[in-house]
Amino acid sequence: MKNMKLIGCHLAAVIVFSGLFFSCSQTHVVKEYVDYVNVFIGTGGHGHTYPGATLPHGMVQLSPDTRLFGWDGCSGYYYADSSIIGFSHTHLSGTGIGDYGDILMMPTSGENKFMVSGNAEDPDSGYRSRFSHKEEEAVPGYYKVRLSDYDITAELTAALRTGFHRYTYPEGKAANLIIDMEPTIHGHQHPVTEIRIVNDSTVSGMKYTTGWAKNHYVYFYAEFSRPFTHTLYSGDTLIEGNLVKAKTAKALLTFIPEEAKKEVLVKVGISSVDCEGAKKNMKADISGWDFDKTVADARKIWNNELSVIDVKTDDAEQREIFYTALYHTAISPCIASDVDGRYRTMGHTIVQDTSYTNYTLFSLWDTFRALHPLYTVIRPDINQAFIRAFLRKYDESGVLPKWELASNETGTMIGYHAVSVIADAFFKNQRNFDINKALLACVRSSTYDTTGITPMMPASIVARIMPLELKYKNELGYVPADRCGRSVSQGIEFAYNDWLIVQMAEDLDQKDIADTYTKRGEYWKNYVDPETRLMRGRNMNGSWVTPFDPRAAFKGSCYVEGNAWQWSWFIPQDVPGLIEEMGGKDAFVAKLDSMFSMSSELTGDAGAALDVTGMIGQYAHGNE
Repeated sequence: MKNMKLIGCHLAAVIVFSGLFFSCSQTHVVKEYVDYVNVFIGTGGHGHTYPGATLPHGMVQLSPDTRLFGWDGCSGYYYADSSIIGFSHTHLSGTGIGDYGDILMMPTSGENKFMVSGNAEDPDSGYRSRFSHKEEEAVPGYYKVRLSDYDITAELTAALRTGFHRYTYPEGKAANLIIDMEPTIHGHQHPVTEIRIVNDSTVSGMKYTTGWAKNHYVYFYAEFSRPFTHTLYSGDTLIEGNLVKAKTAKALLTFIPEEAKKEVLVKVGISSVDCEGAKKNMKADISGWDFDKTVADARKIWNNELSVIDVKTDDAEQREIFYTALYHTAISPCIASDVDGRYRTMGHTIVQDTSYTNYTLFSLWDTFRALHPLYTVIRPDINQAFIRAFLRKYDESGVLPKWELASNETGTMIGYHAVSVIADAFFKNQRNFDINKALLACVRSSTYDTTGITPMMPASIVARIMPLELKYKNELGYVPADRCGRSVSQGIEFAYNDWLIVQMAEDLDQKDIADTYTKRGEYWKNYVDPETRLMRGRNMNGSWVTPFDPRAAFKGSCYVEGNAWQWSWFIPQDVPGLIEEMGGKDAFVAKLDSMFSMSSELTGDAGAALDVTGMIGQYAHGNE
């Protein structure tokens, strides 16, 4: 789905169609690859990316927020906007559902008074500031903008678990900073937020959110380069003292004047464990106040990351597209364990394991096709680390992750594609994980059984990660359309996943598993309509769904973000079998040709077809 897609996953298509020549480097050439990246690609249209500072797979994503609501607010930043709310420390890139946007900081100048964030239609209604793209710049690991309402230059960079801010204030006005725990992307509920003034240059706090991630905890520890005075608020109520714990905690800081010093630096460590973990992360990441060194370090790290593929081309535009896509592939999944090895489990307990690195943000329906196969080529080490994280989450929750976010299973999308990622690495002999446990986890995730799934997982999520569709598939041989939505898409992806289990079971001499799943791996044939030779929904009694419009894409249909024309080809495990089911080679070729030459008109619900883009006939190049 473009709806929940990590944008860089189209890298494979970029490679194929751009005519670029590249090689996978074994030694890193000294070259400024970051200069080829345009971090603003994807921040407009429906790309849902952000331009702020992060490191490869970093815990912190420090970026400006221009909007918090709507589909195009998923990353917090939209290029068409003209005002900035503030700078928060966690963001999602390329998704179609929003979350995060935690720990927002906004510098202001002049009178420091209580304000809400305001709205885009009237920036003066709150503390947000207008800005111009002419006064904005960004490269991997660094972002800069002038906040025109306050005449403040804001600069952002990041270490692995720490955000680093530098604010340059105007002469002759008070230098202030707002810490607002209320703003959350897509406006999710935050039952508990906290801000504690540790001393006159240090603030800590936490935020608990119940959004797409049902139980999301983030803690922070912030050190400032200059002392400040403070005022605390709970909502719009003034709070005396050094601590506020409420649904909407806010701090207003005013920095004590220092002659000839209009610069304020802020280091913000974050953690999903506690404030002490955030403090340790910050201390380990950045020891002093050398902002420029952190920028240079981030540039070096990104150069190293991007140098894994060296493109040979004179086409500057294609090179920019390529390296920007490569950059996006390294943003997530993200590290989710602290420097001391502590992390939050899927059951929301805190454990410590210094031999293990935890990761989060596994958008597997979106990434199994291209992102993880790319990793097996350029970063097999980290891909195997991700699989070890899959298996740890299986131990903790009783099931492999489907769409995991911040130690929460969201149950988003279809299939059980942790299986796809595991099998791909397995058959490329990249097996630095427990292969026998992996097979058992794959079998468990393909079998309808809700016992043993962590009690912290809400029933609504259990129903998504262990759906009735699995029960029907295993009992009937197909998913009935009159009982389940998206039946065809789910059924043929289940068949692919089950075929992969067969291959692993045979390699590991698990004959009973192989025999059971061999039949299930062929269930895709139960969707082939003998009249149209397309994949069509069936009802509980075996009858075909009627009427049948193969161009229709709509919510509640038999297909996910597409139609019968687009889904009927997804049998990568058995193309010869698909050719036979479609009537033989000549009929197959004719049908394939007709898909590219027919009208691109989509019928049904236009809203459900937003992701069906890049049309060539009925072929949709702009979606999975």
